[in-house]
Amino acid sequence: MLVVISPAKRLDEAAISTPNETLPVFQDAANDLAGYGRDLSPKALQKLMGISENLAKLNADRFASFAKASTTENAKQAALFFAGDTYAGLEAATLDGEQMDWAQQHLRILSGLYGVLRPRDLIQPYRLEMGSRLKTKRGKNLYDYWGDTLSNALNDAAAKIDTKTLVNCASVEYFGAVDLAALNLRVITPVFMEQKAGTPKIVSFFAKKARGAMARFMIERRITDPEGLKDFDTGGYQFRADMSDGDRWVFLRDYPET
Repeated sequence: MLVVISPAKRLDEAAISTPNETLPVFQDAANDLAGYGRDLSPKALQKLMGISENLAKLNADRFASFAKASTTENAKQAALFFAGDTYAGLEAATLDGEQMDWAQQHLRILSGLYGVLRPRDLIQPYRLEMGSRLKTKRGKNLYDYWGDTLSNALNDAAAKIDTKTLVNCASVEYFGAVDLAALNLRVITPVFMEQKAGTPKIVSFFAKKARGAMARFMIERRITDPEGLKDFDTGGYQFRADMSDGDRWVFLRDYPET
C-alpha cells in the first residue's frame, strides 16, 4: 500500500540526513513557486500566510535564497527535516536503513511547494501551506496550480509497488489537493478519536501524531494488506468497526490522562 502524510510548518534545523538522499520529482515546480514567493514582500507574505511579522521576514529570506538545485549543502531530507506533530509520531530518525528503504517506496509527503515528496528527498527550508491563496499563472491558489499532478504522481508511485490502495493519513487541507477523479486508487482514511466522559471526539494534536504513528506502523510491519491496518494499537488506539463507515476507519482510545 501507499500512505500519504502532510508536511509540517516547523523544521528541525539540527536534523542529520542519512545516506542515499534523492531529489524531489517536482523541483522545477518548486523553483517556479519559490519565484512567486520571492516577488512578495514580507508584509504580503504575512497577509498571505496569516503569520507574524518575524515569520514573514524569515520566509521572505527563505524565498530569496531558494536555490534551483537542492544539495546536501542547502537542503535536508524531508522526513527528517519536518518536525511537527505528525513527525513526532513517525519518528523517522529512528528508522533503520531497511525501514527507510521501504518508506522511500511506500510513503509520500504532500507539499504545497514540492507537490509530492519521498522521505529521502532533499528539501530547502520553506513554509507554504497547501491552502495558501498564492496566485500564479495556473490559478488563484495552490489547488489550481497542482491540478491533477499530485494524483498522477500517486498513481505512478502505487503502480511501481503494485498496489491499488492508498492510506490517507494527511490532513483535509493537503489531501484536498489530490484530484480524486484522476486518482485510480482505493482510499482508506484512518480517523483517530479520543473518548472522554463517554463522548468520542477528534483532538487535533493527538490525531496528527497518530497519523504519523500509523505511517510508522505500516513501515515497521511492511503492511501491504489493508486488513493489517486494523491491528494498529500504538498509543492505545483500537479499531472500531461499529464506528467506521466504508473506507473511513475509526480508531478510538480513552482520552490520555495528563
